[in-house]
Amino acid sequence: MPYLPIEHYGIIGNLRTAALVGRNGSIDWLCLPRFDSPSVFAAILDDRIGGHFRIAPTAGGARHKQFYWPDTNVLVTRFLHPDGIAEVIDFMPVPRPGDDAEHQLVRRVHVITGELAIRVTCRPAFDYARAEHTAAFDDSGVRFDGPGLSLALATPVELTLDAAGGATGEFVLRAGEERTFVLRAVEPGARSGGCPTPAGTSALFQRTVDYWQNWIGRCTYKGRWQDQVTRSALALKLMTYEPTGAIVAAPTTSLPEGIGGVRNWDYRYTWIRDAAFTVYALLRIGFTEEAIRFQDWLRDRWRGPEGAGEGPLQLMYGIDGRTELEEFDLPHLDGYKGSKPVRVGNGAHGQLQLDIYGELMDAVYLYNKHAMPVSYDDWCRLRHMLDWVSDNWQRPDEGIWEVRGGRRDFVYSRVLCWVALDRGLRLADKRSFPANRPKWLAARDAILEEVMAKGWNRDRRSFVQSYGSDALDASVLLMPLVFFSAPNDPRMLSTLDAIRAPLSKGGLAADGLVYRYDPKQAPDGLPGEEGTFNMCSFWLIEALTRAGRTDPKLLAEARLRFEQMLGYANDLGLYAEQTGPSGEALGNFPQAFTHLGLISAAVNLDRALNGG
Repeated sequence: MPYLPIEHYGIIGNLRTAALVGRNGSIDWLCLPRFDSPSVFAAILDDRIGGHFRIAPTAGGARHKQFYWPDTNVLVTRFLHPDGIAEVIDFMPVPRPGDDAEHQLVRRVHVITGELAIRVTCRPAFDYARAEHTAAFDDSGVRFDGPGLSLALATPVELTLDAAGGATGEFVLRAGEERTFVLRAVEPGARSGGCPTPAGTSALFQRTVDYWQNWIGRCTYKGRWQDQVTRSALALKLMTYEPTGAIVAAPTTSLPEGIGGVRNWDYRYTWIRDAAFTVYALLRIGFTEEAIRFQDWLRDRWRGPEGAGEGPLQLMYGIDGRTELEEFDLPHLDGYKGSKPVRVGNGAHGQLQLDIYGELMDAVYLYNKHAMPVSYDDWCRLRHMLDWVSDNWQRPDEGIWEVRGGRRDFVYSRVLCWVALDRGLRLADKRSFPANRPKWLAARDAILEEVMAKGWNRDRRSFVQSYGSDALDASVLLMPLVFFSAPNDPRMLSTLDAIRAPLSKGGLAADGLVYRYDPKQAPDGLPGEEGTFNMCSFWLIEALTRAGRTDPKLLAEARLRFEQMLGYANDLGLYAEQTGPSGEALGNFPQAFTHLGLISAAVNLDRALNGG
């Protein structure tokens, strides 16, 4: 089965884990029972041995279409064939306390017109296709028993077992007929739960639809591009691990930033860096409860013991808060289209990245302002952290891009150290908290003076990636967004000009898209090239929006670029981390940071266009 383009997938989930469903009706990625558990389907990382669960017409020649049931994360895959129209409706019920739907995937196939033969193949591959499993019939279908995990596939369809440890079946459906398949994670030796009935499946479908429509109904955003904003919010909710409130950077691992390349990372963890962006985006569109849950997760990190890094915080954690995220390769997997290595874990968790303290403090400041006051006990821990920042901000680090080619004096890291101290001073003044104000103020002012002296390149007339460098870096676009620089400061406007220049002329732009840095000047010490970074494209839009409040031409350009970026989402409105040279999706998919960037850019651009 050949690899699908990454953009030809949709996502479903239950706030514990998520599955990628291809346009061809195949589930090619699913980890159970959590986002960061070993996979049971991983054909997207190895189409030969990775495992998949496919339902599709047997005859070729069908056209494919995917869409979400309105205002939900219930996915519909439609097959348009000369002999008729078939649909597969996929969803994962969101569990309620005390029910048995926690690890359950429901697939309903029905024919709308005509008559079609349908083939189903369920071939799991436990533990990233490293573990053997057994397959056997039970009273409701088939059981697959692997080490520490058992799956039960319940269906009224007659199945047969194949030599690869999978189950297959073929059946014919006429207009108005349907069949259901329910895949459950069950305890070893436990019953599979019985065959799904039409009434029971319909009730579960309606319950899932109601959950998502009620949730998105709380969204307060009513501005331009409302459909795209709500889809991004629904995607972010799918990447939330409800038991702790953490949000994964993406539900996948090792989808490549360049086909055949080695920039293949595991994103199934939660980054402190995402903190301010997450809290801001959720608060701005009305999801205060989710912002509070995420802030609770953050609070446990800054109040907990120090992790594996060199400071009070490490840059990423497991969704349950664990600090050890050992990175290792899976050499038996071929990787997406031969992109090796396939990695599990993330070795960057032990890096020094000073910017995370700024993102955390910005989140705390926003939370205190718009959601709930920060407690004194929390402040005491934050105060200790800010004392550490004021003593350590001058250290070289690995920076926002988690480079593996050595530490540098990254400009963005310095700017976010300034943000940490600035927000700490503001919060202390607002709440009359005790603080070492003279020390923090001196450090904050010293950072600004140093960045203006060493982070500004007179020859390029731009802020650059690191001190002494002439390389551009899209992360400096955040300087006006965090109020380090005025959006219409001449230095910032000149930096915008430099970044908006085409890559061939020394800039970072490719039409409406933006590279994070020049791929030929990559600071990460790794070979190969990559695509444009979608979140950087949204950062440019937001920087232009803020500058455009006094320059209508820049505001018009911001709108044009935003609407161009909407065209690079897939048909379902989802974005991967990057966009390749032919418009293809690259990197882990879907990526939370990109959707956070879309929400923030849309909210601020809409407000600016309304004269705000």
